[in-house]
Amino acid sequence: MRLAVLIRSLEAREVRGTMDLDIRDITYHSHLVKEGDLFVAIKGEKRDGHHFIHESITRGARAVVVEELPVAVPDIPLVVVQDSRKALALISAAFFAHPSREMTLVGITGTSGKTTTSYLIESIMKAAGKTVGVIGTINYRLNGRERPAPTTTPQSYDLQQLLREMVTEGIANAVMEVSSHALDQERVRGCHFDAAVFTNISPEHLDYHEDMDTYFAAKKRLFCEILPESEKAPWAIFNIDDPLVKDLPGELASRRILTYGLDQGDVRVRQSNLSLKGTRAILATPSGTLAIETPLIGEYNLSNIMAATAVGIALDIPAEAIRHGIKDLSLVPGRMEQVGGGRPWVLVDYAHKPEALEKSLQEIKRLTRKRVLVVFGCGGDRDRSKRAPMGRIGVLWSDLAIITSDNPRTEDPLQIIAEIERGAKEVSPPRDYLVIPDRKEAIKKAIALAGDEDCVLITGKGHEDYQIIGEQRFPFDDRQEARSALEARDKKQ
Repeated sequence: MRLAVLIRSLEAREVRGTMDLDIRDITYHSHLVKEGDLFVAIKGEKRDGHHFIHESITRGARAVVVEELPVAVPDIPLVVVQDSRKALALISAAFFAHPSREMTLVGITGTSGKTTTSYLIESIMKAAGKTVGVIGTINYRLNGRERPAPTTTPQSYDLQQLLREMVTEGIANAVMEVSSHALDQERVRGCHFDAAVFTNISPEHLDYHEDMDTYFAAKKRLFCEILPESEKAPWAIFNIDDPLVKDLPGELASRRILTYGLDQGDVRVRQSNLSLKGTRAILATPSGTLAIETPLIGEYNLSNIMAATAVGIALDIPAEAIRHGIKDLSLVPGRMEQVGGGRPWVLVDYAHKPEALEKSLQEIKRLTRKRVLVVFGCGGDRDRSKRAPMGRIGVLWSDLAIITSDNPRTEDPLQIIAEIERGAKEVSPPRDYLVIPDRKEAIKKAIALAGDEDCVLITGKGHEDYQIIGEQRFPFDDRQEARSALEARDKKQ
């Protein structure tokens, strides 16, 4: 593609050299540059691409996009922009001929519920006979194939390439989890959405964002900046049970808006029956009442179901397809996923932040007749401020908490546990808890201690099939360890 065409949508501060030349491909990694490529120098968290401009030229870059000119200005075409991440997104969208214009694209942002909501929307679309691809935390899915997900939302070039691949394969719909990192780093700029959902917001990623205000501002960009650029008159869908999210519709008066909530909103609950075996409910919607049933458990999953229902309504999907899609989804990997036959109940959940852990425990407490035992820890090299709150919540809302190791990464697991314990010791009156640093042994202990009607909740890693210790990944799956522990328990009885 001609460079002049690629940069047409950019607000370039300066252009040096001819733009009348062909670009073979685009790259933002200097070591991947090949002859005829356009190199976009972006400033990463650890490395600055501007330091590798001359390396990219040596490897064959035909032109370069930069935020600032290098000291020794190379004798090739350069485009100077204010934000090279935004430029990469817009250039990539143009290079792959704007694939999002050729498909129905749904985005989901929020602190919790993105993954489950994406699975629900995917199931609803399939029930309606639609082809659908998914880009999310667990994996990327297209035409029955699954790919590992290095990040929840890919870098803009990789995202546009993936969307183009979906279009080429005849996939007419895509559902995308949109992370705060992706919004802050302009990865979804140039995407034309048909609908976007805001599930909720609570403290998370504060090791990356300065504070909650900055984090919330990043999330809002999907609705305040990206949606207005869509060519499709998109729908904005909000969970008005969330105290921060509920005010957002007022900021978007000119948009097409749907809201949902347990007691209020365009989609709301009229009647519900929740148990550890699943959920039944009657929803009020703009299209009439909708009776749903699902193996998914908990009030927060009812909220995710309403979000997916609102998307279905916005996209004119028939009510029967919405109902069948919800019923057909048997589980979401690592999201309140049941292991074993229910004696005791064993659930594996991704809850790795205070609010998510609290909601999970409160819900299980409400649905369980006997004791609730929880196994949890906190990841290393991540936001340390959530460790003490996690400890307090784990001990407060369970009958027995077992604090263990999560993904310690390069931190000392015992130091992480000590920081969790600070919160556990704040509970008044004091309550007993166990510390078992070995995660496998912690899971075995919890299941061994559980009675037949008790519930064991194993949180933090969910779908992950590895544990990160140091800078290495070791095979480890909470679900597999729980099954082994249940088998060992059965043999002793």
